[in-house]
Amino acid sequence: MNDNTEKKPLDIVHDDQAKRFETSIDGHTGYLSYQEHDDKLIYDHTIVPQELGGRGVGSGLVKHALNYAREQGKKVVPQCSFVASYISKHPEYQDLV
Repeated sequence: MNDNTEKKPLDIVHDDQAKRFETSIDGHTGYLSYQEHDDKLIYDHTIVPQELGGRGVGSGLVKHALNYAREQGKKVVPQCSFVASYISKHPEYQDLV
């Protein structure tokens, strides 16, 4: 499986109605959901199906969501521990909290 297969970039979609960023791979969907409150985006859940574990899906979703917040000029409230952990490991996103 890991011979010459390149890691394809994630195709992440912003579902504005559902208030989440999602990606589907092999029929499985991982997502990061949020709530909007004034000028803040509250990132509350990062869900990655077990079948997609270890592929960088969670990190990809968080990075996409943080970049989205920056583009929109919003602050981030990392209610999800995965998001909080990602921010602590990537200082370039500290200014968003």
